[in-house]
Amino acid sequence: MTSDTVRAAPRLVPGTVPKIPPPRRRRFGDLPVAAVFVLPAAIGFAVFYLWPAVRGVYLSLTKYNVLTPPRFIGLDNYERLIGDRLFWNALKVTGEYVLINIGTQTVISMLLAVLLYRLTKSLLVRGIVLLPYLVANVVVALVWFWMLDFQLGVVNNVIEWLGFDRVAFFGSDWAIPTIAWINTWRHMGYTALLIFAGLQMIPPSVYEAAAIDGASEWRTFWRVTLPLLRPVMALVMVLSVIGSFQVFDTVAVTTGGGPINATRVIYFYIYDQAFNRFNFGYAAALSSVLFVLLAGIAYLQMRLSRAGESDLRTS
Repeated sequence: MTSDTVRAAPRLVPGTVPKIPPPRRRRFGDLPVAAVFVLPAAIGFAVFYLWPAVRGVYLSLTKYNVLTPPRFIGLDNYERLIGDRLFWNALKVTGEYVLINIGTQTVISMLLAVLLYRLTKSLLVRGIVLLPYLVANVVVALVWFWMLDFQLGVVNNVIEWLGFDRVAFFGSDWAIPTIAWINTWRHMGYTALLIFAGLQMIPPSVYEAAAIDGASEWRTFWRVTLPLLRPVMALVMVLSVIGSFQVFDTVAVTTGGGPINATRVIYFYIYDQAFNRFNFGYAAALSSVLFVLLAGIAYLQMRLSRAGESDLRTS
């Protein structure tokens, strides 16, 4: 070792640690690589969601029937909407459907999830429970439509064999509850698996502590399980409500909005205005109002359910 090298070496004071300069950070880090992966999804979102939404808002301010260029009319479509009796009837029918569908689907899905969690965690059983959700909505609607037919349906044949009168399931009184049940049957497996995933996130020690305190099964469910499931249930309720407001194919296949507008839900009314009556501007206004309504409902649900909070405290 030369004398120049010895003079260049830093002197270490006993008891101190030499300072190592931090590595120089790149200015943009991994941003270019991340942008490459995000870009396809961003382009798809902009082309298939953002641009149609913006154009829909614009068309809601116009009179447009596809055959002629859009003519700007301001808020006339929204003024017409306020006095549209069929719109308010469609909103009422949709609300009735949502209440029935959410009530039955939530209760049955919760029961299924608890049974799956307590009795079996088999992948095969979970696959069987999810099977109706994997079938197309149109196929499900057609199968149930044939099964519930007043004259030839197997369900009405069984009812008559038991000594009761046949039921017009798609008549004015039973139509909305029947459609709600069909969609409940299709979606309850998917909803149950969401709740089942939430149940698996609850530590077993919580149930052990409740058992030591002498809590019954029913009390444990209400005081332990449900509070700890709040974030998952908030997600389930938001998805279920939004999905219920968007019901269309089941109505289109079975009743076509009848009898006498008894099943004309809001989505079917929008479709009817756009593709049967060619009032695309008015249909766009209906869609814009529905979007604002669903956004408001989702926001209220998330706030009231405190979806971002959890009662589970970990040390």
